[in-house]
Amino acid sequence: MSAAKQEIKLFQKWSFQDIKVEDLGLQRYLNLTPMVTPHSMGRHEHQRFRKARVNIVERLINNLMRPGKNAGKKAKATNIVKQAFDIIYLRTGKNPIEVLVKAVENAAPCEDTTRISYGGVVYHLSVDVAPQRRIDLAIRHITEGARAASMNNPKPIQETLAEELILAANNDIKSAAVAKRNEIERVAQSSR
Repeated sequence: MSAAKQEIKLFQKWSFQDIKVEDLGLQRYLNLTPMVTPHSMGRHEHQRFRKARVNIVERLINNLMRPGKNAGKKAKATNIVKQAFDIIYLRTGKNPIEVLVKAVENAAPCEDTTRISYGGVVYHLSVDVAPQRRIDLAIRHITEGARAASMNNPKPIQETLAEELILAANNDIKSAAVAKRNEIERVAQSSR
């Protein structure tokens, strides 16, 4: 097979082909550009809304690098995601990128609340969430759920991340991200 016709696969394993974003609102903002190594060197950093062009896998990796133990350790975060994807494939038999996309769709809240003050009195008002923020919140809740599950636990973060992604992809309430989405939307519904 010639080099021109060779397919680009993530970590030289996972294909980006045939992966569809079913949530119409997220289609423009969930980037599935094929790449071997998800590392854009932060080129998106200096322009507004440019992060929509960053691959979804890289955004997951970047969110794993939260302040604390893993701050700034991109190679470590990449290895965590790579091993989590292997675990996802072994447990489900599905393409891990497809599982990640489904998990982000299921964990993205559609409604949130905002604070409005009238004459010193603060009201909470229900608002729709922008698609870009929906993806940000979904990825943040997935990574925070995985990090919290691996804290004070013999299970490594690779396993907890894989578990969190699988549960969120199945829209299971045991997933921290799906539970957080339901809580946010329940609070928003009560403040309509």
